[in-house]
Amino acid sequence: MKFATFTAEGESFYGAVMDAGAVALSPDFPHWPTLYDAIAAGGLDDLAQAAQGRAVTHKDFAYDMVMPNAPRILCVGVNFPDRNAEYKDGSAQPKYMSLFPRFASGFTGHNQPLIRPPENHTLDYEGEVAIVIGKAGRRIPAVDAYDHIAALTLCNEGTIRDWVRHAKFNVTQGKNWDRSGAIGPWLVPFTDADQLDKARIQTHVNGELRQDDTLDRMMFPIREEIAYISTFMTLQPGDIIVTGTPTGAGARFDPPRYLAPGDVVKVSVEGIGTLRNTVEDEAV
Repeated sequence: MKFATFTAEGESFYGAVMDAGAVALSPDFPHWPTLYDAIAAGGLDDLAQAAQGRAVTHKDFAYDMVMPNAPRILCVGVNFPDRNAEYKDGSAQPKYMSLFPRFASGFTGHNQPLIRPPENHTLDYEGEVAIVIGKAGRRIPAVDAYDHIAALTLCNEGTIRDWVRHAKFNVTQGKNWDRSGAIGPWLVPFTDADQLDKARIQTHVNGELRQDDTLDRMMFPIREEIAYISTFMTLQPGDIIVTGTPTGAGARFDPPRYLAPGDVVKVSVEGIGTLRNTVEDEAV
């Protein structure tokens, strides 16, 4: 079962995505006005049950960022061995993971354009798996971490590279340009460890394979991410953790290969799906 947020005929819905279209479920659950509210209430099973046997309500619709009102999105940086080497600073694997926040306004949905701003044209791509927390927890042992995941989705963690260098100790301003990245297309319920432990992530730009790696090579596996993050903050249902991107982002080519209008970026993981986005310049 796949759950998405979408717009049809000028109205926003969430519901289940089928081969023939989407089934709007939000009208049946007014006490959960958004998909985030359904996750926060532990309602994915109820949504799945409600979708069983239902006819498609919308064949023509546009995907939105999968949880456009998600209040907390935390990203893990430089989390593959080759990514660490890309920096060419001679550093060994870090002792602790790098973390930074992103906000929902920085993301768009599947099949929507990533927006390149006029102030800077170093828009880059980063294909990643994102997890959605389903059960609250503080100081979660790594061995129990998967018990706290409700669903999986994909992220193109679009970045304005020049702006991550504006300050000495943070990258936040380069990571939060409006609609510079995407999360989606949908949420896939997390039911089996193999969905992550055996996952392979690939990113194509204009049909060219740029990123290709497996999650089992992460320097900080997802279990450890949940354990570490929950040490300093209580993870809540609906929190999103963007888990890290492999080597091959545009900034690491010589010369860099940044995104330009007309480009098409696809992030794919078998069992989750494919997140596709085009690129457009911001209309000013």
